[in-house]
Amino acid sequence: MYEVELKVAAEHGPVRERLATLGAERTRQARQTDTYYDAPHRSFADTDEALRVRQEVEEGEETVKLTYKGPLIDSESKSRREHETTVEDPNALRGILEGLGFTPAYTVEKDRTFYRYDGYTITLDDVRDLGTFVEVEREAERVEPAREGAVAVLERLDLDPTAQIRTSYLGLLLDTLE
Repeated sequence: MYEVELKVAAEHGPVRERLATLGAERTRQARQTDTYYDAPHRSFADTDEALRVRQEVEEGEETVKLTYKGPLIDSESKSRREHETTVEDPNALRGILEGLGFTPAYTVEKDRTFYRYDGYTITLDDVRDLGTFVEVEREAERVEPAREGAVAVLERLDLDPTAQIRTSYLGLLLDTLE
């Protein structure tokens, strides 16, 4: 399965108005804290991979997930293989990762509002120290048709798909440090 995603920088006010006009369903709102890990045996920056522990708080309830993201698979989107699982004991997970030599590298914090429209998840992100963004994504077996659909959704939101950002929030934040 692939995560097919397009992301653009955008002010949220006009996008919220457009989502309402289109009849998109607001599904949830959450605060996420993502801790990315470095591997002892290879550089994820060099291989374009990521290992992330996500702590999410939604309506006072906390969930923790471990996610592996493979390298980008095309030059036209942020599509990649992704594997994710819920974690029962975050402290044990951290102990396992650190025991194997994985080290916390950087933390990304964001407030997210999620919508559903035309089979896609549309996320309005406010990323600490970075700004506001809109992501359009879905899981798919075939990348190209899902990517074309995401482009159409961005256009319906009056956003420019050619302005998409293929760099992760982590990469964007690290770029600001250089």
